Amino acid sequence: MQYEEFITHVQSLALSDSRVEAERATRATLETIQERIPAEEVQALAEQLPGEIRNYLETSQGQPGQIFNLQEFINRTSQKENIEPTTAAIHVRAVFAVLQNAVVPEKFASFHAYFSHDYEELFTSASSSEVST
Repeated sequence: MQYEEFITHVQSLALSDSRVEAERATRATLETIQERIPAEEVQALAEQLPGEIRNYLETSQGQPGQIFNLQEFINRTSQKENIEPTTAAIHVRAVFAVLQNAVVPEKFASFHAYFSHDYEELFTSASSSEVST
C-alpha cells in the first residue's frame, strides 16, 4: 500500500473532510503505537509501511514498550493531534483498520499480540473488504 492510498483510507474510515486531518491522525496514532510496543516490533511494523508512514514510527521521540491501557492510548493520541478524545478514538480506529490491511497478516498478528484485551475494539473496526485496494 502506498502513502496516498493509506491516507485516503484513513480519511474515509475516519469520515474526515480533510486530508491534513487524516495525515495528523496517522502520525499521532503511529507515534503512540511506537510508545506502546517494543522497539523490535516497531521496526518490524515500520518495514511493512510506505516510507512516509514508516518515518512516523521511526522519528517518534517516545520511549518504546510502555504499558498503558486503551484510554491512555486515546488520551496520548488526542494530545498529539490537539483534538478531543472522542474524535481521536475514531481516528485511532481508522488507522488501526488501515494498518491491518497494509501489512502482512503474520506481522499484524505479532503487532496485535502486544495489546491487552481492552484494546480489542481497535482490532475489529474494519474488515479487509472495507479497505480494498
